[in-house]
Amino acid sequence: MAISSPALPTTAASSPRTRAWDSAWLIWIAIIAILFFLVVSPFVQLIATSFRSADSGAFTLTNYAAAYGRERYVEALFNSLELGAAAALLAGVFAVPLAWAVSRTNMPCRGLVRMLVLATFITPPYTGAVAWILLAGPNAGWLNKLYAFVMGADTGPFNIYSFPGLVFVIALYSYPYVFIFTSAALELVSSEMEDAANILGAGAWRTMRRVTLPLALPAILGGLIICFLEAIALFASPAMIAIPARFNVVTTQLFQFFGNPVRVEVAAAYAMPLLVVTILLVVIQRLLTRRKGFVALTGKGGERRPIALGRWRWVALGYALFVASLSVFLPYLFLLQAAFAKAWGRGFSLDNLSLKNFRFVLFEHATAAHSVLNSFLFGGTAATLGVFVALGVAYIVARRIVPFAGLLGFLCVAPFVIPGVVLAIGFYSAYAPPPLALYGTAWIMILAFTTRFLPIGYVNANAAIRSLNPEMEEAVRVLGGSRLTAVRRVVAPLLKRSLLGAWLLMFIPATRELSSAIFLYGPNTKVVSVMIFDMSEEGNFEYLAALALILQALTLPLLWIGQRAIGRDFMLRRSAA
Repeated sequence: MAISSPALPTTAASSPRTRAWDSAWLIWIAIIAILFFLVVSPFVQLIATSFRSADSGAFTLTNYAAAYGRERYVEALFNSLELGAAAALLAGVFAVPLAWAVSRTNMPCRGLVRMLVLATFITPPYTGAVAWILLAGPNAGWLNKLYAFVMGADTGPFNIYSFPGLVFVIALYSYPYVFIFTSAALELVSSEMEDAANILGAGAWRTMRRVTLPLALPAILGGLIICFLEAIALFASPAMIAIPARFNVVTTQLFQFFGNPVRVEVAAAYAMPLLVVTILLVVIQRLLTRRKGFVALTGKGGERRPIALGRWRWVALGYALFVASLSVFLPYLFLLQAAFAKAWGRGFSLDNLSLKNFRFVLFEHATAAHSVLNSFLFGGTAATLGVFVALGVAYIVARRIVPFAGLLGFLCVAPFVIPGVVLAIGFYSAYAPPPLALYGTAWIMILAFTTRFLPIGYVNANAAIRSLNPEMEEAVRVLGGSRLTAVRRVVAPLLKRSLLGAWLLMFIPATRELSSAIFLYGPNTKVVSVMIFDMSEEGNFEYLAALALILQALTLPLLWIGQRAIGRDFMLRRSAA
């Protein structure tokens, strides 16, 4: 006898899931639209503007002729390339021995050295430039004064206002990038290979030169490329040092195109070679750093033991402290002296001590305190928006929600290859004219900061989401929950530590961003970085030092939160990712 099975009832999940699917698509569409607004539109407008006539809007090549029709414009481009190469090489000299000593040897105080590298990493390059102006400015710099006092000379030999001076300052505050890549690679090198070299008669130094460092060479080259890109994209340090030294680089020349009158079309054309060079080198850097298997030829993890340096371990520590004295100890000592001095040139004396500089910038200056609030407001809003977009795109990519998910991931990391000044020109071209007319408003600053640091948020969110098993989300959906419910109730709570790290890694650099802010700020949207730059042009080093120290002091609690929640050197390790 046939048994008729009853019709299966419609589950409670069927209808809600269908409705949730529709509502979820509204969220995905909104996230994709925001991504295109942040990345695609400014980039397209940048290229279009470079070919657009300022008068008629018609297609033209005259912008390129104007951008490269004068010898000093072309000379600025070659100056930038030379600056990038020299700064990257010097950064390698600073960083590679440090990375080897910290990662592979029994050098004492390795944790302290990592902390000092982190202190260098979180020091804004323009703060370091100001400190070295105080230290090595001609005649008035403290090192020149000390040399003249000891040697009985009239003047000292140091002049920070020179091409070598600029190379030195940029290398000093970009070497942590090489340190990050090199130490990460060296920590993967098995001691078995070094033991084999020792058995064959090689000493510690020869093993380091012939075995250890060659295994990490792709990572070292990747770090050097990042330093090169950092050097050619910086604005503040060249503006503070190169302009008084009477030579130009690309970023300072771009700033001059934004003078009165603004020649945004010429600036867009002039930025194209910088963008092309950056893209090519980033591609090369990615290819190099993907070769991580190169350091593990045996295919095994292997044991990793520190190399015993004997008495040389103190020499290694001395070198580490010497580099730290150049990037941390001396600069911050004289920034403190200037910040608490009535006049920084009068030196260390009790009658020169004063709190008036802090009182002035916090309570008396018309815009200094407001610029601090702007920096944290814009940085916090940008980081929050960036984490939201990064998490949404990373989820879309990881779960393959749309057919072109890979393209969205590419767009999220694309701003990494766009220098800050070039990005600012793109935002100016796209959103300064009507109908949006955002130039000089808080929103154009927030959107630019979000785009600038979006790759950081995406890389962290993408790695975190890929570590989650999607079966947990499917369980929520089987029980009748929507995809958005799964994201809100399962994914987000599990990723809160990673998202906090991503937020901090976006927020901290956003509070000190200058390269894009200097092109986009208005009278009411000045941020700390712009204020410090203005004070440096006016020669108000006491006020400038006080404001810079306030910014650093406000950053320290955030670093403490990150270290407690994520790890001791979370900024260094996560930046290496």
